[in-house]
Amino acid sequence: MNTFLWPVRVYYEDTDAGGVVYYANYLKYMERARTEWLRQYNLEQDELIQDHAVIFAVRSAAVEYLLPAKFNDELIVSAIPTKIGRASITFEQQVMRKDEVEPLCTANIRIASLDANSMKPRAVPEFVREKIRIG
Repeated sequence: MNTFLWPVRVYYEDTDAGGVVYYANYLKYMERARTEWLRQYNLEQDELIQDHAVIFAVRSAAVEYLLPAKFNDELIVSAIPTKIGRASITFEQQVMRKDEVEPLCTANIRIASLDANSMKPRAVPEFVREKIRIG
C-alpha cells in the first residue's frame, strides 16, 4: 500500500468548548495530509490548476469519530489511496495519536477530478496517474 503519514499538533484553536478537537477539524487534518501526499510527487495543486486546468475536490466523505483528540496532542494523519477511477481517487484515512495504533477518527474520502474552468468531472490526467500509481 502507498501509505503516507503526516504529523499534526492540536492547537487550542482546534478545540471546542469541551476541550476536544472540533469534529470538522479532522477533515482539515485529512485535507492537509492529502495535499502533502500530492506534494511528495511534486504535484502542487496551484500548478495543476494554472498549468493543466485540473482541480481536485472532495466528492464524498464517510467519517467515523471514535475517540477524542485534545489540546496539544501530537497526531499522525494517514492518507492511503485505495482506488483511482477515471475521474476520481479514493482514500482511506486515519487520525491517530503519535506512537499509538488505535485510531481516533477514520474516513473514506472520494476526490473528484474536475475541470478548473467548468467545474465538471474530467479524467485524472495521465501524467498524474503515472506519478501516483496505486498498488
